[in-house]
Amino acid sequence: MAAGKVLVYGGKGALGSQCISFLSSQKYWVGSIDLTKNDNANANVIVERNATILEQESQILKELDSVLGSEKLDAVICVAGGWAGDFVKNTDLMLKQSVWSSVLASSIASKFLKPGGILVLTGAKAALGPTPGMIGYGLAKAAIHHLTKSLADENGGLPAGAQALSILPVTLDTPMNRKWMPKADTSTWTPLEFVAELFSKWIKNEERPPNGSLVQLNTKENKTTLEFE
Repeated sequence: MAAGKVLVYGGKGALGSQCISFLSSQKYWVGSIDLTKNDNANANVIVERNATILEQESQILKELDSVLGSEKLDAVICVAGGWAGDFVKNTDLMLKQSVWSSVLASSIASKFLKPGGILVLTGAKAALGPTPGMIGYGLAKAAIHHLTKSLADENGGLPAGAQALSILPVTLDTPMNRKWMPKADTSTWTPLEFVAELFSKWIKNEERPPNGSLVQLNTKENKTTLEFE
């Protein structure tokens, strides 16, 4: 019997794949939502890239209704997103990758999350302040911080007792980051394994921060600590 059911939005990316692998090893049923299939997931919902946000929502909810039936989710984890510089050129991309996915994950949570379950979104520590040189990215991530706080409100639309949290990493230790920043000090990068294990604790309601928390992931000398906003 599965330990519980978890849905990972962005399940084919580096962090999403790590989450699915780790949570599967912990005996969870894990579903993936992404543009492509994750073969390690128990179920996949493939989003149509060129569909509108309303069309994506309709498709996702319909497929999840078929997959889950009357069962509910212990957690919805959204780790979809990306980084791009430039302002106008990449703002649309950043909003679609980060804000659309987070809004859709929130819609999923409002309908399929168990009472007392958890929704986790992905913001960014950089977006707590100005982000010159990557304004589109900062806009998108700041919107997720606002979304998290709004969902945590008693009128936010989540099931009874459910929590909304955001992780705010600085730099995650992904293969792509290592490729593009080969000379960087990786001792300040947060390991994907740490994040996946953190999610596992929160799903089990262990060391879970207060509802609406923006949880900074601060890594120094290969040690990660948490700071709540």
